[in-house]
Amino acid sequence: MTPRELTAVSADGSRIHVEVYGPEGAPAVVLAHGWTCSIGFWAEQIRDLSADHRVIAYDQRGHGRTPVVGRAGHSTRALADDLEAVLAATLAPGEKAVLAGHSMGGMTLMAAASRPAFREHAAAALLCSTGPSRLVAESLVVPLKPGGARTRLTRGILGTRAPLGPVTPVSRKILKYATMGPGSSPGRVDTCARIVHACPRVSRVAWSHVLAELDLEAGVRELELPVAVLVGTADRLTPPVHSRAMAQALPRCVGLVELSGMGHMTPVEAPEAVTAQIRELVTTYVRLREDA
Repeated sequence: MTPRELTAVSADGSRIHVEVYGPEGAPAVVLAHGWTCSIGFWAEQIRDLSADHRVIAYDQRGHGRTPVVGRAGHSTRALADDLEAVLAATLAPGEKAVLAGHSMGGMTLMAAASRPAFREHAAAALLCSTGPSRLVAESLVVPLKPGGARTRLTRGILGTRAPLGPVTPVSRKILKYATMGPGSSPGRVDTCARIVHACPRVSRVAWSHVLAELDLEAGVRELELPVAVLVGTADRLTPPVHSRAMAQALPRCVGLVELSGMGHMTPVEAPEAVTAQIRELVTTYVRLREDA
């Protein structure tokens, strides 16, 4: 897969790396990855969808090939700004697309829900393995009962400044426990580990602080378009309690899918299920509108 590469310029001047796959004129899909990930996290979705869709994927600021920014550049406002810049750079005026966000990518969609460019271009959305608030308090990474001790330990683990270092058998086991289902294959664990370990430490730490204080409950209620929600039942980072609450709060939830035994990294752990959800949204909310 050889992408067409371009740079979108965000509101604060940050340069966002964007890749576009698939035929021009095909229905558009925009993919926003999560914390410590990159465009490569969506490899299976890009490979499948680009046969008959125009797939637009971008590296969040400080991830992949998008440069690291200063301390002031880490906020949910910046995430929304970057998404708006990507939509403006890749879609024609009034053109509709399905937007899929995993983890912090889903939070990006919530943060941008009231933005003009989002409302102009978003036909439907997929919130994949994500949540709007109380991420640290609800996390199940630390095997303790809910409460202050668990919250403090979780905050310390997720916000650690320690370098991740090279991928090793031990680091793979740690990542699998924290982010993936118990049945995840070694190859898929290795894929996720290499992507996560490639994230610059400064970005990993800075975004962990943003996520620890996250409150996008209003953004969920402002997603006034068809939204599907997907989560793994073994997700320790954003457990199903978040997805169930979002499904209740969304103005137009069109389905809640809980994938048995899957962890947080659903686009890698269950690529066919995630891709199927995106295809269904495109078929229902993009192609039908075009035919009309």
